[in-house]
Amino acid sequence: MTNNNSTISFVLDDKIVNIDFKNNHKYTPTTTILEYLRSLPNHKGVKEGCAEGDCGACTVAIAQLNNYNKLTYKSFNSCIIFLPQLHGKQLITVENLGNSNTLHPVQTAMVTNDASQCGYCTPGVVMSLFALYKNINNPNKEEIDDALTGNLCRCTGYRPIVDAASQACVNKGIDKFTKNENDIISLLTKINKQDTIAIENDKQKYFLPFTIEEALKLKIKHNDAIILNGGTDVALRVTKRHEFLPEIIDISEINELKQIKVNDNSIEIGAGINLEDIKVAFENNFPQLSSLLSVFGSKQIRNKGTLGGNIGSASPIGDTLPILMAYDASVILVSTKNERKIKLRNFITAYHTTKMEKNELIKSVEISKVPKDTIIKSYKISKRKTLDISTVSAGFRLNLDENSIIKDIKLFYGGMSAVTKRAEKTENFLIGKKWERKIIEQAMPIIFDDFAPLSDARSSDDGRKLMARNLLLKFYLQTMKV
Repeated sequence: MTNNNSTISFVLDDKIVNIDFKNNHKYTPTTTILEYLRSLPNHKGVKEGCAEGDCGACTVAIAQLNNYNKLTYKSFNSCIIFLPQLHGKQLITVENLGNSNTLHPVQTAMVTNDASQCGYCTPGVVMSLFALYKNINNPNKEEIDDALTGNLCRCTGYRPIVDAASQACVNKGIDKFTKNENDIISLLTKINKQDTIAIENDKQKYFLPFTIEEALKLKIKHNDAIILNGGTDVALRVTKRHEFLPEIIDISEINELKQIKVNDNSIEIGAGINLEDIKVAFENNFPQLSSLLSVFGSKQIRNKGTLGGNIGSASPIGDTLPILMAYDASVILVSTKNERKIKLRNFITAYHTTKMEKNELIKSVEISKVPKDTIIKSYKISKRKTLDISTVSAGFRLNLDENSIIKDIKLFYGGMSAVTKRAEKTENFLIGKKWERKIIEQAMPIIFDDFAPLSDARSSDDGRKLMARNLLLKFYLQTMKV
């Protein structure tokens, strides 16, 4: 139920911190964790480099209770998380790890490997390695690189940092935090996560409900409110565009949106599940989705960004959209009156516009299990391999008969139009023809008729058309290796 509770509570420095926004005018609901920490006398290790989750200088770790009442530790960009999103969690900064007398194993390894020079970005690097230390024992090179993707280091270079990670992460995550976990769990369980937090003043309203039912009631009453799930996109409106957001409904603490349901012929993924958890969970069932997510931002971004948020933003370069469409995904919408299901390929109607009504929320995404005779591939072209916006992305689906005749083909492209769009003329040309290089080469120029992309900082329109054409050839060549 909604009440007049305007106080958030979280654990910092091994004690519960309460911030009452009604009586404390130093902070607003859209104050970031970074800004909050920098306002404190003893937590200035975090730095602001980019204010958009790119550089990692602001990295912190956040521990929270999972379904088994155990703590999980993850790295996050504190520059793009609003203070209320800390409610019911433990905030861990570099100052909490150790000091010059009692260093954490990660800090010790950084020192012994000469892995820091200027030191500006070092606290963020250390916090990313701390999260790695708590989650993966004896990480391989790929796992270490993934943990560090979201941390820029222009001074030292990464070799000694990678060496430090290899040296440190050998204790099965055991450290002083392990010994203190029962005490932290006891503190966190004392924090109320049932009654909706309602922060309201003359200028701004911020609601943090804990059930879908309460969120939907709030949406009817405040139908112009911004829906905040992960916040990796919404937060940039504050930190980069300096917008004032008058009304926010934060649905990031609704457990009903974080469920995975396995049905006979499909899997339903809650809209609130973070992208990193999806990447790990669906490596076997939906490998192309998992592969795409491995180059989606950094681990800090994936730990916060959600599937529902990526879909709901309806961006023409939303990374998950082409591959989800290739998987024939559906969006399940919920209101106070009913639920309804729409094919994702029909859900987005125009630039940043969907068929979702004002009184609805995205509840989940349903993906049908893939038949054995169906080939699906995903692609992303960007200037950097990771932590970059797509220039062109694609999700392809192919069915052949026993004679390699194309029974069905779907070619979904992102970055080529105002919405993620199929290359329908190219598809129509290919259906009924043999899946062979000669036919593919005839089809490739038709893609030029399917799209009229824009030129921008990432590519010219002709460049995008060339990429789209060549991805079709790449798809063919990869299928011939299967």
